Amino acid sequence: MEKTIAIIKGDGIGPEIVTEAMGVLDAVAAKFGHTFTYVDAPMGGCAIDAFGVPLPDSSLETCLNADSVLLGAVGGPKWDSQPSANRPERGLLKLRGAMKLYSNVRPARMFSDLSASCPLRADIAAKGIDFVVVRELIGGVYFGEHSTAEVDGEQKATDIMAYAEHEIRRVAHVAFQMAQKRRRRVTSIDKANVLDTSRLWRRVVSEVAEEYPDVELLHMYVDNAAMQIVRDPSQFDVIVTENLFGDILSDEASQITGSIGMIPSSSMGEGTRGLYEPIHGSAPDIAGQNKANPIGTILAAAMMLRYSFDMAAEADTIEAAVDQTLKAGIRCGDIMQAGCTLVGCREMGAEIRSRI
Repeated sequence: MEKTIAIIKGDGIGPEIVTEAMGVLDAVAAKFGHTFTYVDAPMGGCAIDAFGVPLPDSSLETCLNADSVLLGAVGGPKWDSQPSANRPERGLLKLRGAMKLYSNVRPARMFSDLSASCPLRADIAAKGIDFVVVRELIGGVYFGEHSTAEVDGEQKATDIMAYAEHEIRRVAHVAFQMAQKRRRRVTSIDKANVLDTSRLWRRVVSEVAEEYPDVELLHMYVDNAAMQIVRDPSQFDVIVTENLFGDILSDEASQITGSIGMIPSSSMGEGTRGLYEPIHGSAPDIAGQNKANPIGTILAAAMMLRYSFDMAAEADTIEAAVDQTLKAGIRCGDIMQAGCTLVGCREMGAEIRSRI
């Protein structure tokens, strides 16, 4: 099978981690007889430097014409002085909107060999951590109107959070369908005691739940959810929530699994084309030092194979290779444990490739 993958290496550690993920994809292609063609699509701070904008039209066209997109990370303090409309992250928001990627799936799974890296009490971690956050991706406050103006002699900023029924309904279906393949429980996170958008969210999710009688639906306020994720994460199966809440809660979830460097994500719309990336940032403080953990990006590549290319066996192979590498005691700095072998980004990629 032949597939074209748009490659956004981005900024900071982005080029390092994406390079290792591409190496793993090449190993899978050789093993299973596929051909993956990579096409560069500059985005982020590097695109601002080269083209003056965070997402050039040529890069957007490349992504829209590809079978899927693999992204490293964008942004960094170098571009903090850019106007808000031209910051590196604006390129990512524009890309998500253009690709109509309305659902972001972020698994929070703790590998058994990393249990010592979990910051939670041992008795809590022993129950296991294996849930998925389904985050609405192109609505809410991130895509609402933003303004700053002088009112009564002082600056006043306004950010609009808005949701329409169809935006909630379509991401709710993603969550329920995912739960049907897991442990059949959906927890919908909102702030319905305060926000109109959350009251609409709760009503629409409840309506969608009626179409999935085999799945249990629970509602939870976002502040309670933040507490419950650290009190007893084993209670969760599939979490579905809006854009801002999902951004925050999925980062919290990544920390209890041991390291944010381990967590991949997929962003999907109506078709099979998706955007796949680790959930962490560009980490400019360690860029170019061979210290980054590429596992989140490598697992994002596995998600691409599974969800966009219908290559379940190939995805299983990557995930098994990661698991075997961890069992062998190979560690990057962010997941280093006593008695293990410390390696750099390139070496971790090579270790995983050797087990494909």
